[in-house]
This record gives sequence, structure tokens and C-alpha cells, in this order.
Amino acid sequence: MAQYYVNLLVKLGIVRFSMLLALALIALAVVVQVTITLVLNGSVHDNDILRFVIFGLLITPWAVYFLSVVVDQLEKSRQHLTTFIEKLEEMRFRDMELNRQLTYNVEQLNQEIEERKRAEVARKAAILSLKKEVHRREKAQLELAEQTALLRSFIDASPDLIYYRNEKGKFSGCNKAMEDLTGKRESELVGLTPWDIYSKDIASKVVETDQQVFDNNVSLTYEQWLIYSDGQKAYFELRKLPFYSQDGFRLGLVGFGREITERKRYQDELEKVNQDKIAFISTISHELRTPLNGIVGLSRMLLDTRLSCEQSDYLRTIHVSAITLGNIFNDIIDLDKYDRSKLELVSQPIDLLDFMTEIENISGLMAEQQGLRFSLDKITLFPPSVMLDATRLRQILWNLVGNAVKFTKQGIVNVVARCNVKDNIAHLQFDVGDSGIGIPLEEQNKIFAMYYQVQQEENNLHAVGTGIGLAVSRKLARLMGGDIVVDSKVGEGSTFTVTLGVPLSEPSKDIGIIIVEQIPLKILLVEDIELNITVTVDLLEGLGHTVIVARCGKKALEILPTTYFDLLLLDIQLPDMTGFDIVKVLRDGNVSLPPLVALTANVIKDKTEYIARGMDDAISKPISVSAVVDVIERLVMQCHFSKEQTVVLGQKRLNNNLYATLLDLEMLSSYVDIVGPVPVYKSIIMFEKLMPEYLQILGSNVIAKDQRSIASKAHQIKSAACSIGLKHIQKVAQKAQSPDLPAWWENITDWVDEIQASYSHDLGVLKQWLNEYKK
Repeated sequence: MAQYYVNLLVKLGIVRFSMLLALALIALAVVVQVTITLVLNGSVHDNDILRFVIFGLLITPWAVYFLSVVVDQLEKSRQHLTTFIEKLEEMRFRDMELNRQLTYNVEQLNQEIEERKRAEVARKAAILSLKKEVHRREKAQLELAEQTALLRSFIDASPDLIYYRNEKGKFSGCNKAMEDLTGKRESELVGLTPWDIYSKDIASKVVETDQQVFDNNVSLTYEQWLIYSDGQKAYFELRKLPFYSQDGFRLGLVGFGREITERKRYQDELEKVNQDKIAFISTISHELRTPLNGIVGLSRMLLDTRLSCEQSDYLRTIHVSAITLGNIFNDIIDLDKYDRSKLELVSQPIDLLDFMTEIENISGLMAEQQGLRFSLDKITLFPPSVMLDATRLRQILWNLVGNAVKFTKQGIVNVVARCNVKDNIAHLQFDVGDSGIGIPLEEQNKIFAMYYQVQQEENNLHAVGTGIGLAVSRKLARLMGGDIVVDSKVGEGSTFTVTLGVPLSEPSKDIGIIIVEQIPLKILLVEDIELNITVTVDLLEGLGHTVIVARCGKKALEILPTTYFDLLLLDIQLPDMTGFDIVKVLRDGNVSLPPLVALTANVIKDKTEYIARGMDDAISKPISVSAVVDVIERLVMQCHFSKEQTVVLGQKRLNNNLYATLLDLEMLSSYVDIVGPVPVYKSIIMFEKLMPEYLQILGSNVIAKDQRSIASKAHQIKSAACSIGLKHIQKVAQKAQSPDLPAWWENITDWVDEIQASYSHDLGVLKQWLNEYKK
């Protein structure tokens, strides 16, 4: 109703509404008063109505005003209320928004609480896992510490040196053996360099080898003397190798050292034993070959005389037996050389047909004395000449033929020779067959072993050959680039097949012996064995020469100054001195000398040693006609010269041969022509001063087995020798400076000894050449 009242007031306006309200109030007042008057009085009079109207008129303005004010206040209140309601609605909306935000925040909070709960669970699980991991690591560290302690105890218990050095060469750790060597604890040793703990010479070698490991990133093994803190010196085999981190970064090197002083002492003693063995074999060679060569020589000479058939048979047996004994002795010498890795080949042009004829003759005699038939069949064409070591091939075939004869009671021994030439190489094959006892199949792979014996029947051991012949023969065949195989059946015989591949060569020219026939020579023979004297004198006199014999060195030195000789033949082993001693005396005497030729019971493979020690040539015993003819042709010149011319030119040719062997004549001639002889003399004097020091250092390096230093010092010697044209010294030094050569360690001592023994003599030859060239 109030809203209706207000709406009416707004609709009619305040004036009309007031008038309407006044009329309504007057009417209401009249009605109310009339009603009250009627109720109270029971009747209404006009005065009453008038009074009622007047009363209404009096109160109506106030009532209208009051109502208007009230309405106005109400309107304002309504408006305020509307505004309040709007604000309330806004506040309600904001409250709803806040409630939604609160709900969202509560949800987010609940979600965060859940996540925190889950995170807490995960954290607790992670903490538990971490605790387990920490426990595992603690356990692993404990195990690692135990393993480290155990490993450390092993390392410290090792008698070998173990140490570590970083890239700067400073120690990072070591074991107890290293502490004992240096006299310092590991904590004291860490951070020090080899220069801080070793002497200068030892430290320089240690640092040098360290640098080699770092430069090449490879392991290195060498031997070196080290000194303990108490002054004791010990010989160590040291091995160094780089070590790296897990990511491949190089951290330094680790070194190991094993004391081998006893082994070094044993090696030195073994070397001395080997030297003694060599000397013993050399002595045996001379002592056994001397009578053996006499038997071979005399029997050969007797076979050329008139004999009865029976005497010829006996003599052939003696001759073949002596040759066979010589072959056995050759096997023994070759066995020794094989032990020292010094088996050598000397290839020369040979006529294969002549060679096989020789084999056929000797083998025929060997078979004939056993009542066997022998044949040699050449089933292919052969080249006129090939390059090979005839002595070694002869030794192989004689061993095989000897075995065939030995184990064949009756029947035949046959050699089949074949040759196939391809690409300038002659592929030779020799099949040595017999009809003997044969070799069991299970034994055929063993018969080439050293000293192996084949069991043929109960209580009957048959050593194939001499026990070493087949082993040495196969080694020789393989050394020559071939091989030996066997095919055999028990009771049917055996066939040994030798295969070789050798290069073709130009046929050697026959020098002829007309010179010997046309120029009788006067020869001095220095020999003490009567048998050798008889054989040699008969041979030389048979060639038309006059021979004077001196049975000792003293006698030879007495004869030479008083008598002219065209040739001097010197035995190496004499009662009072060696042939080399005689040569030294003669060379130092600066007198005109005939050619000096050594007679030796050893098999000559290289004459360099003999020439280096003053000889002009060397001949093996028993001397042969071809060897004597060759020496005379080369050293005594041609027959159309007078005797005086022969001596002078022969000496000149002798000297030229010696010069060409020992000196680089082309270089020296050019050098002297350009700068003159004075600078050469100065270089020779400097070389003489330097060589003793060079050789002393080289010898110490050999004893210490320092390969790098040996090669370096040998290179210095080679360079020095090259600068003054000492060709022989240069060649030997070249071998000594080349550790990659086969059997280098086995030969280095001999090469050093050869340099030591030869350089003074070679310098003398150089000075002699320089004097002659200057003139």
C-alpha cells in the first residue's frame, strides 16, 4: 500500500495528490466523526458536520504535509534501500565470487595438500632409498677399502718395483720395494722426479725412456743398473707403459722393475761359457781336422798312383770314411752355430752338372763299400749355372745319401734330380731314395728333431744319420729357402725330397792353370804338423813350385829376411805363435813382402776377418789345386811379366785388393783431390782420438744390454768411419746400429769385437794408401 501511495503521489504530483489527499482526509475525518458521533450521541447535526468539516480543514494540511514528508522520507528510504539492496546484491555477487574463489582455493589447497602428502610420501621413500644408497655406498666403500688394502698388501708384498709417475715425471705412488730401493717412504717420494732420487747417469736414462713412452704412447721394456740407498748395485729389467683415466685421458705412466742381477750374472757366465765353447770347438776343429785333412789329402794323392784293385778298394774306403767323418764334424760345428744363431750361407755361381757329378762320384764310393748299387738320374735339363751355397747343399745331400747307405742292407740307393726354371729362378728337387728298412708312419714327423732316434725293432735303436744330421740338414734347407720332406714305408725303403729355389747366374769363367805351369814359384810354407807338410809340399811340388818349410814362427821370421819368396803360406796355429802374430811382425817391419796367405783348418765362409788382420787371402785345409791356382793367379800376376815385375805388380795388386776391401777408394780419391791430404790426416788423427772413447761406451752399453744406446753409438762410429772412408768399419757399424736385423742380439758382441780389433789395422791401411796416393 505504501508503494501504491508513493506511486500515486509520483503519478499525480504533490499538488493534486495533496488536494486529493486533503479531500480524502476531510471526508475521512467527517466520516469518522459522524460515525463516532452517531455511536456516542445517536444522531448527527449540521453543526457537527460543519464542525467536522472545519476540523478536517484544519488538520488536513498538517496531515498532508506530514504524509508528504513521510512519503518523501519513505521514498528516500526506499531509494537508500534500493541502493543498499543493489550494494547488497553486489556484495552478494562478490560474496558468491569469493565463495567460488574460496571453493577453488580450497580445492587447490586440498589438491596441494594431497600433492604435498604424496610428495611427503615420495620424500620419505626417497630418504629411505637414499639411506639405502648411502648404506650401499658405505658398504661398497668399505669393500673397496678392504680390496684396496688387500691390493696394496699384494703390491707391497711384491719383490718387484711398482711405481707411478704423472705427465710431469713426478712420482704419484709406489710400493714397498720402491721405498726400499730409494730409501724414501711413499709420502716422501710423491712429488719428486727421477733427478731428485737417482744419480745423474741413472736419472738421464730413466727420464729418456719415460719420454719415449709418452712420445710414442707404447710400452717399453729395457734393462738398467740401479743403486739401492745403501749403495748396493742391482740390475733390473724395467717395463713402462702409459695409463689412462676412464674417459681416455692419459694420467702418466706405471712402471715395473724386476731385479735380474742373478740372471745377468748367469748370462755373463753363459756368455763366457759360450766363448769357452767356441774356443774349444775352434781348438777341436784344428786338432781333428789336421790329421783328417792329412788322411783326405794323402788318400786322394794315393788314388792317383798305380795301385792294385784291392789296394784301390781299401784306399777308397779310407778316403770316403775320412770325408764322412769330416761331414759328421761339420754337423757338430753347424749345431754349435745353430745354437748361437750364426749359421751363414755363402752363395756363389756353381755348375750344377759338375756339382752333381761330384755328388755321384762320392756317393758311388760310399754305396760301393757297403755292397750297394748307386745311381743318379737327371730327368730334366739343367741351367749352366745357379747361385747357391754348394758346400751347404753338398752337406745336405751327403747326409741323406749317408743315411740311405747306412740303413740299406742290400739293394740300391738312388738320387733323382729335377729342375724347373721359372721367372729366372731354378726350382731344384733332389729325391734321395733307398730300399732299406724304412721309417714307421708315426715316427716320420719326429725324425727331424735334434737327437731323435727311431725304434725299429725291440732293443734296436737306429739313430737317423749321426743323430743331428737330419735336423741340421732341414735347418740348412730352410735357411736356403727350401725344405726336406720324407715318404717311407717300413720294409720298403724311404725317399727324402729336398726342394730349393735358387736364382740363375752367369757361368764362372775358368781361370786356367797355365800360369802355374809357366812360372815356377818359390814358396815358404809355415806349418808344424808333419802330415800337413807332406800333403801340401807334394801338391805344390806337383804343380812345379819349390817349397821351403818352416815348422815354427821364429824359424819363418829368421828365413824371410835372407831369402826371396814369391808366396808365403801361413798356418794359423803354430807352437810358438799364431800366423797372425807373424803377419803383424812382418807388416810392422815395413819390408817388401810376398803375398801372405793363411792356411786354416776351419771352413772359410768370409775372408774379411783374415784380411782385416793382415792376411792377403786364406785357404782351407786340405788345400786344393783350384785354391792354389786361384791365389797364384790373383796375387802373383800373369806369366808374361818378369819375376821382378811379378813381385812388384803382385804386391801392388795385393794392396789394391786390400784397399778395395777395407776402404772407400772412390770417396777418398775425390776427397783428397778436392781438399788435399792434410785435412784427411787431421780427420784420421781425430778419429784415432775419438775411437777409444767410442768403443768404451759402446762396450759398456753392450754389457748393459742398452739397445738404443748401442745403436746410437754405433751410428756415431759409422758416421766417423764414413767421413774418412773406412768402408769395412762402416759396414760392421751399420750392422751394429740396426737392431731390426735377424739375430742382432746374438751377433752384436762379435760386431763390436770386430770393430775393436780392426779399426787400428784399417787406419794403418788408410795411411799407407794415403802415402801412396799422395806420391
